[in-house]
Amino acid sequence: MDLLNNDNLKKKKASFNILSNDSLDGHGGYGAGTLNLDNVTPIFVSPTDDDVFIDMGALHARSQVERRIKFLKEKDKVPNGKLYWLVWVTILFKDKKPYYGGVTGCEMTVDTEIRRGYKSLPEHVNNMDKSLKGKIIIDQMDEKSRHLLADFLKNHNEDMWNHSIDELKEGLLK
Repeated sequence: MDLLNNDNLKKKKASFNILSNDSLDGHGGYGAGTLNLDNVTPIFVSPTDDDVFIDMGALHARSQVERRIKFLKEKDKVPNGKLYWLVWVTILFKDKKPYYGGVTGCEMTVDTEIRRGYKSLPEHVNNMDKSLKGKIIIDQMDEKSRHLLADFLKNHNEDMWNHSIDELKEGLLK
């Protein structure tokens, strides 16, 4: 579900639960401790193209940017890669109002000519988890990308932007 779709916010309950029930309350079997990704939206920032877009396929590494690309662990093996930031944005609720609660950026480079790219899968997974937990990790992003993301979030839903914590606003606008 794309939570950045304003229509979906009207349907959403005012609660957020990372765990599917309590993994300690019963048998602890199937589904215990599973992540609920209903509140996270993957956003791509392309500073080269001055573009910001949502691609829900990124939740399963199947975004348009990632398709038909073999990802390598060594950044130097993709010297002509185009820079993208995959930003995990989690919608949280405070005073029964939604806000951009967790925002974490991950670097990715893609060279479509040679069909190779660079990304650190552990970083992507860990940053998605940190976003779900309401962390703000955007310092590693370049200034242009942070400003593009700030404009996108503000223009998408100004109320959620205004209700967000100052750490996010200051971090994106510095």
